[in-house]
Amino acid sequence: MIRTPIGWHWPKSWNRTYADVRCRSKRSNVLQFCLLCSNVVVFVIIVCSGTWKIFSGNEIGTLLGWWMWHSFEESKKDNIKPGDCYMIASTVSSKMLRSLATIEGFHFEETLTGFKWIANRADVLRKEGKTVLFGFEEAIGFMCGDFVLDKDGVSACLIAAEMTAWLETKGLTIQQQLEKLFEKYGYHITNNSYFLCYEADVIEAMFERLRNYEGTKSYPKTCGKFHVKHVRDLTAGFDDSQKDNKPILPVSKSSQMITFTFEEGIVATLRTSGTEPKIKYYTEICGKPGKETREELEQRLNDLVTSLVEEYFQPEKNNIRPKAD
Repeated sequence: MIRTPIGWHWPKSWNRTYADVRCRSKRSNVLQFCLLCSNVVVFVIIVCSGTWKIFSGNEIGTLLGWWMWHSFEESKKDNIKPGDCYMIASTVSSKMLRSLATIEGFHFEETLTGFKWIANRADVLRKEGKTVLFGFEEAIGFMCGDFVLDKDGVSACLIAAEMTAWLETKGLTIQQQLEKLFEKYGYHITNNSYFLCYEADVIEAMFERLRNYEGTKSYPKTCGKFHVKHVRDLTAGFDDSQKDNKPILPVSKSSQMITFTFEEGIVATLRTSGTEPKIKYYTEICGKPGKETREELEQRLNDLVTSLVEEYFQPEKNNIRPKAD
């Protein structure tokens, strides 16, 4: 049994495939029951503050990333400068940590999806004498520090317990802290889902249509009322945000992946799954601190997703089935 200001219960046996941490705040103004669940690689936070909330991978990544930065600043470890510190996320994960990095002065990098890319990049940075504080992907994978160069749910669970205990001493719930981060660094709203498709030729035709949308080798310029600013195609090896039109991230012709950046502040990535018959989409709108409300940003993002599905996916024509609710 390990006791903290809010009282933690640890399972008696560590031989199980999970770690289960429960807490209930004793403060009258913070009514929160927190359940942290983890096996070796997967970690989730579930909180009850009147109603239950399961935090998304992006939200957990934001919270853990902030806490790793906060802990680094408090420790002033070996006089390491912020400019020598890094956080890493997969390219389809939230860019909230990029916004945090811009303001706080450390570096943020993105990699291809899959934790091998995050861990390999962390290994390279570490060998260069850099400090890797955190890495994550939105599909529930977290690397706190660089001691374990892989997603590690057990250590993430312990770090989250530490964070939650500290927040309780400040009279804050996890959700309240997340809102404070959004207020300081800007709201980052995501809308991710997928369609099921079992026909490889349908998938290929769908992506080839996007590559030849308005003629040969011509990508879409609009999506509904939204205007495409940049296109990055990691299958074809094209990125018009770069001077030489070549993407920084590695190119792979074995999978489909196209990212559209819109002038309205939204980024949308369409990609195929490497393990399941899915065509996924990841969308995010990044707001500036104090400029727009969450509701305004959510509405704009939802409008884009509606157009994205209708115009780019064409589910009825392609006979693809959306994710079940």
